[in-house]
Amino acid sequence: MSEFDQLYREVILDHYKNPRGHGVIPGADAEAEGQNPLCGDEVSVYVAFDGDGDTIGDVRFEGRGCAISQAATSMLMEMVEGRSAAEVAAMPKEELLEEIGIPLTAMRLKCAMLGLTTLKVALHKAKGTPLPAGLAGFDELELK
Repeated sequence: MSEFDQLYREVILDHYKNPRGHGVIPGADAEAEGQNPLCGDEVSVYVAFDGDGDTIGDVRFEGRGCAISQAATSMLMEMVEGRSAAEVAAMPKEELLEEIGIPLTAMRLKCAMLGLTTLKVALHKAKGTPLPAGLAGFDELELK
């Protein structure tokens, strides 16, 4: 394993052990729940918009699951705060994968994308933004 891969693994472990944006926003402007029944990962995402009604002022999550699903969602919380709902709804999965920084198997990809997909569903429910494109292959995710 290269030093580069080791560094990214340490960052993932840190996000897993010390998640950023962890918790609930009472009275959130947007929220959604997502589950991956194949592995048991669960994530609930909560969003509060700033005064303009479109900028993400606060975003939090709760969940349980593997290190990849929880760390990727923690990383996502840092990435989206201060961005518009439309910008996040259009965010390509590659942006999050680049932040994660290590290659993932197809199964781990579903774990890593659970938070992003759930966040996009929350934004769709609250703001009518487009649902995530390319959900093919994620059919087993349950989103509420």
